[in-house]
Amino acid sequence: MPPVKRKILFLCTGNSCRSQMAEALTNHLRGEKFQAFSAGVQPHGLDPRAQAVMAELGLDISGQRSKDVSAFLGQQFDYVVTLCDNARESCPFFPGAARRVHAGFDDPPLLATAAKNEEEALAIYRRVRDQIKAFVEAMPASLEQEAA
Repeated sequence: MPPVKRKILFLCTGNSCRSQMAEALTNHLRGEKFQAFSAGVQPHGLDPRAQAVMAELGLDISGQRSKDVSAFLGQQFDYVVTLCDNARESCPFFPGAARRVHAGFDDPPLLATAAKNEEEALAIYRRVRDQIKAFVEAMPASLEQEAA
């Protein structure tokens, strides 16, 4: 009998970048122990730069789509991980065994608005991607933070 995977929902504001990266990285790197999903409190489409920096790791997220957190209400999750302060403050209550964890990461689209060129913008996305990757690689220990 295969081991039971823990279900994890990654939340951020737009479900366009950070949560999409976290979902893909978790399913790729930790898929034997976790089944990851992502959503946003105000979804606004998949970020092309997020797609580009994930492709650099050999991960194609172009088939993923932004989803509203309301699509997951009523589902059971072992962990609900907020990746930005807005999601932490706006996150609905998930009944059941879900443990809420906050793991804040910088907002690449926001920071990239000040970038001087595309390469500088992509460097911001890569930095945040790599921070999320380190968080995912450290799971489940990284999930044992204080509850959000």
